[in-house]
Amino acid sequence: MPLPFLRFRSLYRHSHTHLLTRHFMATSEPITPSNTRLGWIGTGVMGQSMCAHLIRSGYTLTVFNRTPSKAQPLLDIGATLATSPHAVASQSDVVFSIVGYPSDVRSVLLDPNTGALAGLKSGGILVDMTTSDPSLAVEIADAASVKSCHSIDAPVSGGDRGAKNGTLAIFAGGDESIVKKLSPLFSSLGKVNYMGTSGKGQFVKLANQITIASTMVGLVEGMVYAHKAGLDVGLYLDAISTGAAGSKSLELYGKRILKRDFEAGFYVNHFVKDLGICLKECEKMGIALPGLALAQQLYVSLKAHGEGNLGTQALILVLERLNNVSLPPSVV
Repeated sequence: MPLPFLRFRSLYRHSHTHLLTRHFMATSEPITPSNTRLGWIGTGVMGQSMCAHLIRSGYTLTVFNRTPSKAQPLLDIGATLATSPHAVASQSDVVFSIVGYPSDVRSVLLDPNTGALAGLKSGGILVDMTTSDPSLAVEIADAASVKSCHSIDAPVSGGDRGAKNGTLAIFAGGDESIVKKLSPLFSSLGKVNYMGTSGKGQFVKLANQITIASTMVGLVEGMVYAHKAGLDVGLYLDAISTGAAGSKSLELYGKRILKRDFEAGFYVNHFVKDLGICLKECEKMGIALPGLALAQQLYVSLKAHGEGNLGTQALILVLERLNNVSLPPSVV
């Protein structure tokens, strides 16, 4: 192939990529697969399903996970693997992250050498979907603003089933115009709810976790009580599901508990982390939430028994140990 043509093709590719980036930043047109490159950091229980929805919607995805093998199912359907969060961001206009702990968020987004923000071009957008500290969300948004970028905190609720079905509740904090710009992406994952300025999405998710914590305690206490009363616990759950005691927790976890299915849709370890953040925020606010504190102690008990990698429905094990009972397994 003639050398001048090779030079022309190289220049064309560089110009096309540059124009794509400029087009993404400057256009008021909706985000589409043809004008927006996506990055994804964290392909665990939740991230893998969420990322897959975007790939199937036609978007180009570059992904990173600390354990590369966990990204393989996404590579099999068209994603490209990067060697670091920085490498993801350098090839993306919008970078999503959903990792384990606030320390992980800080590392993958803000590390000056390997973090996503350092690799993001001006006008790029970070979307952190991890449940994390509200103050860290504000810090990331401020750091992104210095680079003429944007950051949205957008934690989710709905568990592994919500991720698989694309029905997550998404709690977004940050610039409302950016959240609206991202709506075509969020719609592939669930329903986005704009909650206010940076950090407000995280505050909503923490309140969500406080609600779930006490609900889960009530669910497993009711199941132990029904068992000791001689009831068929499966019939009991069906009976209350359409009444005032019905809940998303009962719907998602009641039958899993009866089947002794404690596989994690949401890890105990991560829930303990979330409840710890809630308690820390309560201390800052000067408020007492005794139900939250009790639930956190019960979940810490699971960790103490080496059960941190089970799902949150494993809370039944704590109540069984406290009362020296064991619910009979069911084949429902």
